[in-house]
Amino acid sequence: MNIAEAQKEIRLRFAGGFYGQLVSSVVWLGSAVLADRVSTGAAMVCLVFGGFFIFPMTEFLARANKAPPLSRGNALRWLGMQVAFVLPLSMPLLLPVTRYSIGLFYPAMMILLGAHYLPFVFLYGMRVFAALAVFLLGGGLYLAVSGAHRFSVGAWYTSVVLLVFAFVARMIVKAERLAKELGQE
Repeated sequence: MNIAEAQKEIRLRFAGGFYGQLVSSVVWLGSAVLADRVSTGAAMVCLVFGGFFIFPMTEFLARANKAPPLSRGNALRWLGMQVAFVLPLSMPLLLPVTRYSIGLFYPAMMILLGAHYLPFVFLYGMRVFAALAVFLLGGGLYLAVSGAHRFSVGAWYTSVVLLVFAFVARMIVKAERLAKELGQE
């Protein structure tokens, strides 16, 4: 199996990243609601621990939607697993950042998440992940530098960005499938 075939299989299995971004968007939304209605601590716990359930929920949604499984010969399955561990392994950086300023929690997470999405460009063979990374990195940097006045702004922003990109990526995969069906691949 060549790289293009492996990428296509990943795209089809995960609907261009739709399932993962949808679940991630819901986790960020939950964190935003908790930040506004409960406490910053509850919001941070929701995002950090909710993040551990993103991949299992992504797999559940793929299976529930009868997505074709990845073949054993798809070497990119291991890259996907490695990329999945990048974010939780980089999250200890949040400790000194939030000790310095609790208001930097979401901007720092946005920057880590944006960097996490960069390898998805290769994993899925979709440049849309570069745009997603820019929106997250840029948004996080802007909020960090501007000192947003409301703690939850980054969570609301990220939730919306992830949701929009989930549907954009899904449309890209649907268009790819349609082109194949029409013989225009």
